[in-house]
Amino acid sequence: MSDRHNPLVPANNPGANNAPAPVRLDRSLGLVTALLIVANLIIGSGAFKKIAPMSAALMDKDYILLAWVLAGIISIFGAFTMAGLASLTTESGGIYEYLRLSFGNLFSFLYGWASFLVIGSAGIAALAFILSESFNELIPLPNPLHQWQHVTVGNYLQPFANGGIKIFAITMILLLSWINFLGTKKGERFNNIVTTAKIAGILLLIVAGLFYTGHVQTENTTPVPSNLNSNSLANGLFTAMLSAFWAYDGWYCVGFMGGEIKHPQKNIPIAIIAGIGISMIIFVLLNAVFIHVIPVQSLASLDENSVAGLEVAKIIGGNTGAGFIAVLLIISILGSLNANIATYPRLYFRMAEEKFFPNRAASIHPRYKTPHIAMLYSMVLSCIMVVSGTFDLLTNIIIVVEFLFFMLLGSALIKMKKEGKITARLIAYPFAPVILIVFSLCLVINSILVQPVQAIAGITCTLSGLPLYFYYKKRNRIISQNTGAVG
Repeated sequence: MSDRHNPLVPANNPGANNAPAPVRLDRSLGLVTALLIVANLIIGSGAFKKIAPMSAALMDKDYILLAWVLAGIISIFGAFTMAGLASLTTESGGIYEYLRLSFGNLFSFLYGWASFLVIGSAGIAALAFILSESFNELIPLPNPLHQWQHVTVGNYLQPFANGGIKIFAITMILLLSWINFLGTKKGERFNNIVTTAKIAGILLLIVAGLFYTGHVQTENTTPVPSNLNSNSLANGLFTAMLSAFWAYDGWYCVGFMGGEIKHPQKNIPIAIIAGIGISMIIFVLLNAVFIHVIPVQSLASLDENSVAGLEVAKIIGGNTGAGFIAVLLIISILGSLNANIATYPRLYFRMAEEKFFPNRAASIHPRYKTPHIAMLYSMVLSCIMVVSGTFDLLTNIIIVVEFLFFMLLGSALIKMKKEGKITARLIAYPFAPVILIVFSLCLVINSILVQPVQAIAGITCTLSGLPLYFYYKKRNRIISQNTGAVG
């Protein structure tokens, strides 16, 4: 990070030579921690819930597991693409920085804006709310705001509905933000402990499930006849893969912390590829256990809000098993929430360094070496979204928005390779970026046709950043001209 990007270093200061060294991010995270961050980002509630809609889409064990594998392979192609682009920089920012270096500020800003408005903040709000709901199932939470729960704003928002759950969700966002504010090392230790506990618990559930030989209990489910013959296999796989992508989502966020990872050009690609690979193995084994214990037809008939993992645990271990999986689910979501809270502010920090976000967000705390102001912005917006309750709609459009930019990411790698700005030999090039581009395009088109409201909402949210982009562009040009005139 150059001095001109650091607001703690005064510009045009004659005594700059005698000034203290600028405060920088602490590059202290190693490969193991980066790998655990990726695993924490990926393995959340989706691992326990997505088997139900996938079963409804395919009604066949082998095809369901194939959908998990295919979604993992597409994610790995994305990781190969990011691995190639990682050689361009050692700065924070991840996808934002790669798009900026490849296409300039417009596309990178729109990505950053979409992340701030939808992908990051809404994702954090949703994870915090799901965490709170899961905790409420284990230990009922009081609702001190119940007398106002029917109050609406504009006949749409219900800020006091589920008041106890929202208060707990906001508390968790504040607590985890505070832990990560206190230093990268403290956040690293917390992340590593939670991820290790999460993976150990899931492996224990897998072992218990694989050795389960009892009778399957299906009293609360109604078998659904298979409709695989009446629908094309391709459509069924595509629908199931959309659910799987929700589980794999977030692998790229570790790139936002490039300025704090040792040897980021090498360690970030390794962490992403290995993290997705480990997660894919866990997802396939875990869902094989679910299908082993509960038939596909019964899984397909589960209620939308049911947690398949919880139903399986009840069958294997009764109330004790249900309690175990409830705690495991809470730990899994807690880890994903913490990883998102830790990573996304680094993206906003990098935007501020490039003068396309409020300048104060580029500040680094002099003691804790963390981007504390960027973390504050992320924390406040996420809490507002928890109160509003609108994040459910926003999270429905996250995948569409992400794959719009994945398409650009693949194009960026091809562009930079052709221009000779990337000279290293790349993994699976050009197949990885081409497949990523083609699949992303198909997913976006399919979403527009099948879910036009969500798709258009996602595109609209992204494009809503255009006025801000032109404001920052004009402001930066004026500042540059004035600086030139002074010089």
